[in-house]
This record gives sequence, C-alpha cells and structure tokens, in this order.
Amino acid sequence: MPNKNNITVEKTRDGSTTLYSSLFEQPYHSRGGAVGESRQVFFESSGILKKLKNHEDIHIQEIGFGSGLNLVLLIDYLQKSGSESNIVFHSVEAYPITSEKASDITFGESLDRKNYTQILEKIFSSLSAGENSIGIHPQIELNLFVGRFDELPTPSEELVHYIFHDPFSPDSNPAGWTVELFEHLNKISTDQAVLTTYSAASSARAAMAVAGWNVARAPGALGKREMTVASKDPVRLSHLKRVNEKHLIERFNRGDFERG
Repeated sequence: MPNKNNITVEKTRDGSTTLYSSLFEQPYHSRGGAVGESRQVFFESSGILKKLKNHEDIHIQEIGFGSGLNLVLLIDYLQKSGSESNIVFHSVEAYPITSEKASDITFGESLDRKNYTQILEKIFSSLSAGENSIGIHPQIELNLFVGRFDELPTPSEELVHYIFHDPFSPDSNPAGWTVELFEHLNKISTDQAVLTTYSAASSARAAMAVAGWNVARAPGALGKREMTVASKDPVRLSHLKRVNEKHLIERFNRGDFERG
C-alpha cells in the first residue's frame, strides 16, 4: 500500500531514538526514552520476563510494529537471559518504514546497535502487503502483517499469551482502539492472556471492557501517572487497582466516547 507517512528520527532522553510520524502527528515512543518506555510497558508490567526466565514457550500478538523496537527488546532479553524459550511473534503495521530509515534507529548504550540495526534492515527490506514470515533468530518466528488492523488475520498457531498493544493514541488513530479489535484479541488469546498498553484513556479502557477484558490501572512509564493492563483472568490483575468496568461499559453504551 502507498506509504503517506513522512518519518523523521528524534533522539530521546535515554539515548535511544524514536521516529516521528507526520501522518499521525506523534512520535512512535516517548521522547522521555523510547527504550525505557517499552521496557516498562511491555516487559516489566506484563509478566513476560518470568516466562522467559522459566524457559516457557510464548506466543505474542503486537498491535503496531512501528520501528520494531519491541521485537528488538524481546531478542535482547532472550539472549541476555539465556532463555531457551521459543517465541512466535505476530505483529501488524499499515505503514512500514524503509530499510534506510531503519538504519538510522539507535537504542542507547544498553543494546548492540549494529546487530539490531541489521535485523531491522532485513525485516523492512523484505516486506510486501499481507502476511510476511521472516527468519530473524533461531528461537523466534516472526509473522508481520502489512495492512490495517481490521484486516488482521487469525493466527493458525496456538492462542496468544501476551498482547503488546502499541498503536498511536486513541485520538490520532482510533482504529487501533475499537471494540471490534479488542474482541478479536480476546478471541485469539488464552484464558490467562495479558494485554499491556501505554494508554490510560477512558475510551480505550471502555472498549476493552465492552470486549470482555478485565481492566486495571498500572504505574505509567517515565513519570506518566498511569498505563493500562488487561486480562481475561482477573487473578492476573490482583496486584493492581481495577477500573470500574461496569461503569465504563454504561458510559460506552450511552455514547460518552463517540466523536463529534
């Protein structure tokens, strides 16, 4: 599909870079620290690091591949932990960047830039519309769908354990936060699946609740007050403060979150 997304590279406060999208008028990650934000939101808050430590196989669905940062961090955690986990990583991206732009991405001092830049260049140089299966690591199966969220196919493998929900914000990219998308994610997930996202928007939490997710508040990354963690199993959220799903569903059905 034509790429109408003009991308520029910006350095963030932890030394890593983020990309800025002219189409969505937002950076891909926090300017306070791209790597730091992703570590907290998708790895430290989800419970996935425990599975890696226990050498358990993992299935992940990411919403918004973006710069590929979450995949890079996953590889880094896998290698540095010595984990023997095998991972299936599904993601979706409507506007993939070029391999030339990927070569400009840096990760700060905690990651080996040359190694991971080469991985990203390989990924973005080989994409075509629809499903792409790309070999990047002996323990990781990458399936990257190039297309819209509402075109997302149902994985043929086992159900998903973790969802990295990382599209642009509900205001700039509402297609990433619909009830239909959260229902799809519910359908393809295990009963104990965990969804994490940087957003704390009430509209996003309401859509999750309507789609059958239990929803909780969690401390936000890099000074942000809150983020969101959701699960089909309320026990997985017992250490967090739950939102009032019933009230949010009532507000959703009343049309409080409809756009004028």
